[in-house]
Amino acid sequence: MSEGAVLTELLFLLLPVAAASGWWAAQRSRVSLGSAATAKDPAFFRGLNYLLDEQPDKAIDVFLRLAEVDRETVETHLALGSLFRRRGEVERAIRIHQNLVARANLEPEARGFALYELGQDYMRAGLLDRAESLFHELLEHRLQPERALRALLELYQQEKDWVRCLEVAEQLRVRQGVPLHVEIAQYHCEIAEKALRAGETPAVVAHLDQADASDPGCARALLLRAELASQRGDRAGALDLYRRVVRQDPRFVREVLPRLLACLADEAPAAVIAELTRLYRDRPSSALMLSLVEAVRAGQGEPAAIRLLGDYLERHADLGGLARLLELRLAQADGKGDETARVSLRVLRHLLAHRPAYQCEHCGFTARRLHWQCPSCTRWKTIRPIEPEPIAELVPGSSDGRHDEPAAVDIGPRPAS
Repeated sequence: MSEGAVLTELLFLLLPVAAASGWWAAQRSRVSLGSAATAKDPAFFRGLNYLLDEQPDKAIDVFLRLAEVDRETVETHLALGSLFRRRGEVERAIRIHQNLVARANLEPEARGFALYELGQDYMRAGLLDRAESLFHELLEHRLQPERALRALLELYQQEKDWVRCLEVAEQLRVRQGVPLHVEIAQYHCEIAEKALRAGETPAVVAHLDQADASDPGCARALLLRAELASQRGDRAGALDLYRRVVRQDPRFVREVLPRLLACLADEAPAAVIAELTRLYRDRPSSALMLSLVEAVRAGQGEPAAIRLLGDYLERHADLGGLARLLELRLAQADGKGDETARVSLRVLRHLLAHRPAYQCEHCGFTARRLHWQCPSCTRWKTIRPIEPEPIAELVPGSSDGRHDEPAAVDIGPRPAS
């Protein structure tokens, strides 16, 4: 954003505050501390002039002195400090909010807003201990309790202190009736995962049970149970759990497949093909199809694998599948393949190396690997695999703009019902 645009933003934020503080109070659910008197003070406009002249520190000095003589300027300072923080100028935001907190005559409700904003400043600056102390102070004095709890939840998530996350989530549920079923289940899974690495089996089971109670059918809890079963040597139990994950939530197919195939390592190729065929029919995905192609190649040979993959690519714009098809054809040609195919394969490999595999359905964040919590918007269970588009959607359809559904891939006879 250009400096002129930023200063214009400052002007348009502050002028409505000066004209009618009720607007700001309505937007932020704050106490009405009207600043009409402020607008009449020449110092107020002198501060605005400093902002327009790109002298923010002088502007801050003016507004701070204004706060000392006029106790009806709190809204202006809260707005200004919040804007500085959003711009990344955290030190200036801290200076403004610290000045407000230090005022002995500040009304309790206004002090609560100032403490909360100062805590957000400290969070942004990475001073988590100071922020935590302020949010606890708000709770102690019963000021901004829900906002303080949510801020503490965010803070403890940053610190990966999952036990405290559970404590705060429970307080939010009791005080405000806020449903946090998904979050609570994920906190228990985080603790269970750590216990699993430490070999603390009873703790793993206990936390996974609580995760299931909070979010029935939690796929992550199923994955951890399967991993625990594998550690115990219960291959059949692990395989059953991996099947449940694939059928219940296809987002985790790519995570499950290597482990599921490990459970099938001693099975005959025909059994592996049958297993992957059933799973693909239940939950079609690119990862399942590519694994099925490899199983067919191992059990029935390269020509059968090429036919299966070619039929799939007739209906799905899958770059990974196309790269694998070129690899198989070049291998089949035994060094006599078309140079165009080799060049195409190099280009595809380059594209795939830089292509994200997952995307957050809430904020659009993309990643190469699965995240249980989106690193961008911090929401849980919003990261999904990016699946290939059906070819039918890429080809012009009928006059009404609709397209037929892509035909199912022929992967053998369907089981009898």
